[in-house]
Amino acid sequence: MTVNITINGEECSVAEGATLLSACRERGIDMPTICHAPNLTPVNTCRVCVVEMEGARTLVPSCSRQAAEGMAISTHSERVRRSRRMVLELLASSVDLSRSEPDLLRWIDEYEANPSRHAPGEQTDSQAADMDRTQRENASDQPPRSDSCATFAQPVKLQDNLYVRDYSRCVLCYKCVQACGEEAQNTFAISVADRGFAATISTEFDTALPDSACVYCGNCIGVCPTGALVFTTEFELREAGEWDEERQEVTRTVCPYCGVGCNLELRTQDETIVRVTSPSDHEVSHGHLCIKGRFGTGFVKAQERPNDD
Repeated sequence: MTVNITINGEECSVAEGATLLSACRERGIDMPTICHAPNLTPVNTCRVCVVEMEGARTLVPSCSRQAAEGMAISTHSERVRRSRRMVLELLASSVDLSRSEPDLLRWIDEYEANPSRHAPGEQTDSQAADMDRTQRENASDQPPRSDSCATFAQPVKLQDNLYVRDYSRCVLCYKCVQACGEEAQNTFAISVADRGFAATISTEFDTALPDSACVYCGNCIGVCPTGALVFTTEFELREAGEWDEERQEVTRTVCPYCGVGCNLELRTQDETIVRVTSPSDHEVSHGHLCIKGRFGTGFVKAQERPNDD
């Protein structure tokens, strides 16, 4: 069955139960997302996919809102663009997004996000409370009043030789928590600790990763959009200034370890495997792997091989 909706003034039919996000993307409309992943349940945390819906008081998240008969939405109205720009600016002012996915960096440019506008100023809390609604709405249009912002800067966690956690790049999209939990691995080794600006992704009691419940499936890496979780090989190449995607190739193959048939995407640079992912649309792996599929590729470049005798 289908339902009839209007997107940007054009009437169309979409499958019943389809989300507004999928309906828009099927029609070639570029929709920014951060917390959304095709192999995870929408959690509505980033709010960059919002659209303006006729009759609704607030903007609605397109990743989770299902299309309904007669619904009319606008995907790039001035109100929508202003909201997306604000979210991108707030995120980019507090975390390092320089190693994010290419689409996220493109959206920052496309929406003309300027993180420096959200630098802290000299205004007191009482002054802020005295501002009327119009002044507050126009505050983001004012020039920055300081050269620095409060950020999530913190040391990189190097606790094993498989992957690196750099939470100064984390936007709390929760995708890693989902992939570690009931959406994929069911290990529940990580979750969100603390609240507000102090919130962070943590193991139980902030235990070192090797001592936690983590089974090193690496599914958290596969869904991270900002480079907060990366292979150690990638991290070391980036730190040395040798990471070069123009010299890299991606080869799709089948995991050699068992008969399940999980698909792998091997990213190689200079004939060395630097990252392993899995396509989210594959009917077996759905983008998720185990420790062997994700990290067990060292034998490919092994210098010593057993004798055939």
